[in-house]
Amino acid sequence: MITYDPFWETLEQSSESTYSLIRGHKLSSSTIDRLRKNKPVSTTTLNDLCRILNCGISDIVLYRPSDQDQCL
Repeated sequence: MITYDPFWETLEQSSESTYSLIRGHKLSSSTIDRLRKNKPVSTTTLNDLCRILNCGISDIVLYRPSDQDQCL
């Protein structure tokens, strides 16, 4: 399962906020909601967040094995 827990920690340590991401950087409020609910977001969005927050992908996403993962 992909989780965005690192994103929230990185955001808290930055000078940005969800408000500034929406108003200043033109991210949609639905994207913020998707991050809150650990729903899929595009790699373009992940790239934008890394650029905005000046961080690496591991500062945004984390993979945790889960019983809810689909069988392969």
